[in-house]
Amino acid sequence: MLKTFIERPVLSTVVSIVIVILGILAITTLPVTQYPDIAPPTVQVSANYPGANAATVLESVIITIEQQINGVYGMAYLTCNASNNGSARIQLFFKPGVTHDTASVNQHHHARRATALLPTFLYTSGVPTS
Repeated sequence: MLKTFIERPVLSTVVSIVIVILGILAITTLPVTQYPDIAPPTVQVSANYPGANAATVLESVIITIEQQINGVYGMAYLTCNASNNGSARIQLFFKPGVTHDTASVNQHHHARRATALLPTFLYTSGVPTS
């Protein structure tokens, strides 16, 4: 079989052109809507509690915010990080189909309920979301 393509370069060229044309036709006719979004919408909540270690940030900031944020419409899961320099970060990952704007607004309303439960310093400086 390989010998046929070596001895007949015109046949090889025609077969290659046919394969390329079929590939282009296949790419243009495949429906893209069947494939899921690659990156789900994410929203990040961050807070800074100067002078606090990771355990204090976890207990007084992250758990409080997490309890209020849990149950946001369309949320798939969330991750939390606390560091020894007093910073806290909570990332919310939403299901495909939820727009970033909707996710951000829903999360913001839930996070606002937690501000009264946070330490006074955080309440006065605010909890930024992005």
